[in-house]
Amino acid sequence: MLVQKYGGTSVATIERIKQVAAKVCAAKRAGNDVVVVVSAMAGETNRLIALANQISEIPDEREKDVLLASGEQVSVALLSLALKELGQPARSYLGHQVRIETDNAYGKAHIRNIDSRKVVESLNKGEVVVVAGFQGVDEDDNITTLGRGGSDTSAVALAAFLNAAACEIYTDVEGVFTTDPGICPNARKLARISYDEMIEMASTGAKVLEIRSVVFAKKYSVPVHVRSTFSGLEGTWLVDEEASMNDLLVSGVACDKNEAKITLQRVPDRPGLAAQIFGPIAEAHIVVDMIIQNASEDGTTDLTFTVPKADHKKALAIVEKTAPAVEAKGVKVDTDIAKISVVGVGMRTHAGVAAKMFEVLAREGINIEMISTSEIKISVVIEAKHADLAVRVLHDVFVEKQGNV
Repeated sequence: MLVQKYGGTSVATIERIKQVAAKVCAAKRAGNDVVVVVSAMAGETNRLIALANQISEIPDEREKDVLLASGEQVSVALLSLALKELGQPARSYLGHQVRIETDNAYGKAHIRNIDSRKVVESLNKGEVVVVAGFQGVDEDDNITTLGRGGSDTSAVALAAFLNAAACEIYTDVEGVFTTDPGICPNARKLARISYDEMIEMASTGAKVLEIRSVVFAKKYSVPVHVRSTFSGLEGTWLVDEEASMNDLLVSGVACDKNEAKITLQRVPDRPGLAAQIFGPIAEAHIVVDMIIQNASEDGTTDLTFTVPKADHKKALAIVEKTAPAVEAKGVKVDTDIAKISVVGVGMRTHAGVAAKMFEVLAREGINIEMISTSEIKISVVIEAKHADLAVRVLHDVFVEKQGNV
């Protein structure tokens, strides 16, 4: 059994949908049972979001999910029609028909379970099953969506629940690169990358895969092959960590320009402060990334954190309501930031990566505003105008020259 996922650029036009249908038929002729997950046609989700925003600056989340889920309904129907025109029996399913069960976090729902019986029944009839990505249904039968890149998560989750041999993610790039080739021409395609490295890359701005899809892949040991729809070249395989991966200090450099920074100024420094601030944000299903708390001698603190730029207005509204209760003297927001990260399992056994990273940025006159680390990642927040330069110089030091630190 093979699960294939095709992104928005892969199904952007009728001609491309026909090309995808031909690739799917080839996989079927090769003896595979094939389940296909598709995204909305390129630009369609943005068009629907724009329509909602013409009515409301912060649209009702349930109704917005109903609206956005319609994009994938078009794609699955068109691809199924294209397959049938080629003589291949096919059947399309929406998220609620397959019964992709999620929680009720509209706009960023998490998959809880998949009832795969209808999929298996269709496969047993010789049909190619075409499933709408990005969407599911909660326990009250409300339509939910999984957030940007959610079709990746739909595909890997289906592969996990169906015990598929592999999940192929077809996109408009040839695999996972050491950094964004649009920023750094010297970026190289990786033949293999560990699940942990890909999780960190995805969480720090690499747009090839949505982070929750990689988490699913790791949890259920789903082999994932990221490759181009438009060429027959081998792409990048996501696999369990291998000993040879530790030989490389850094596997990649990532850049995320889609975060915003919020600061509560001069808040009295007392126990329970963080809980008062971050509790309501968590209840709104807003993911907080980096946090810095700077205490001063007068007993107050500045508390700064980052959130996805798409959620910053909602987060700011929550913080402004909380500010009087925590006696904050002011609230600031900055959307002109970028998060730059270096990632590699080799960091576990090599010292000096952070020092070298800071030295390289300082040499270019780039100021660091925030720092965050994990076992295999170092991230910094800088001004957005320096983002591309930072990526290029760090890639040159850590990837091209393999980080002589």
